[in-house]
Amino acid sequence: MTLDEEAVRERAVAFLAGHDPEDRTGFLRARFDAGLAWVHFPEGLGGLGAPRELQNVVERELAGTPQPDPGTQAIGLGMAAPTILAFGTREQQERFLRPLWTGEEIWCQLFSEPGAGSDLATLATRAVRDGDEWVVDGQKVWTSGAHHARWAILVARTDPGVPKHRGLTYFVCDMHAPGVEVRPLRQITGEAEFNEVFLTGVRLPDSLRLGAVGDGWRVATTTLMNERVAIGGGPVRRGGGMIGLVADTWRSRPELRTHDLHRRLLALWVESEVTRLAGARLREQLAAGQPGPEGSAMKLSFASLNQALSALDVELRGEEGLEYDDWTFRRSESVDFFGRGPGYRYLRAKGNSIEGGTSEILRNIVAERVLGLPPEPRVDKDVPWKDLPR
Repeated sequence: MTLDEEAVRERAVAFLAGHDPEDRTGFLRARFDAGLAWVHFPEGLGGLGAPRELQNVVERELAGTPQPDPGTQAIGLGMAAPTILAFGTREQQERFLRPLWTGEEIWCQLFSEPGAGSDLATLATRAVRDGDEWVVDGQKVWTSGAHHARWAILVARTDPGVPKHRGLTYFVCDMHAPGVEVRPLRQITGEAEFNEVFLTGVRLPDSLRLGAVGDGWRVATTTLMNERVAIGGGPVRRGGGMIGLVADTWRSRPELRTHDLHRRLLALWVESEVTRLAGARLREQLAAGQPGPEGSAMKLSFASLNQALSALDVELRGEEGLEYDDWTFRRSESVDFFGRGPGYRYLRAKGNSIEGGTSEILRNIVAERVLGLPPEPRVDKDVPWKDLPR
């Protein structure tokens, strides 16, 4: 029986009445078991098999109670979870989804490499089968949160003798396994939110494979589509996010205003509203299945808006905007686009057009898969990976 809004609301109210929010971990575990983590997931896996839009009902009733931390759990919640749901075995789903949602196990993403960023399918990390195990060797880069991750989603090459998109396999990687080395990458902000990860003779049991051998690109595409929605298509209240921070400065500091800055702020407000409403429409479309290429447009818009708004924020403040709060090198514990001061937000926004797919690649996706324009010539499409020039 399909649950309606009132039935879900009653479940959320009854759950809150019977569980103590002061016990954060216990509360989140119980919420998952009650099917109130992701209501659209199947029963027994954190959901109720209900329509996706009814998640809003749960969030309203449980507002002010312990919630997953998007700063540390973004990759697990937005990328690993939907991929595990789509391609994982029941055993994998039962093993990984609950601690992923409660935050007891943090996830990272081992996709990009020094020689395979925008063209991810050219990746060179190898996974060679050895009985019931796979031996993985290679290097990954730009890995957010790897320094505190328990698990990673990993794409590796298992067949170099076929074209680049067809020789890949998707794994869950144990970040505590022997041979996994994490090194920090200091960013323009001064902190090390990113890392490079070296994999040397890492042994992964075949039970950690997601999807069929050689089907890694299809599995990875599911992750990437969800990643772009997670970055650019998340729910934002009217006047929230970066536009809200700039507008607050405008309202509280009348001495900083000029006619030109006012005109630019109004234009960016309108663009922010259009993007917010487009994101709401996209989330409604998700109720019908997995996200499509439209998520690329949302992520593209998010990146350009964040960069324009953070630049306007710095310019609005004049000399004050050039100040920076803390250049201290440290291993970041979370991903934060909006925290700290305007200088940090301006510098951090520079990465928005790279992470989750570069803006150049996303424009190609929108052009080809949304607008139906002719694709760019791809001379390497049918060439075995081992024969590609490097």
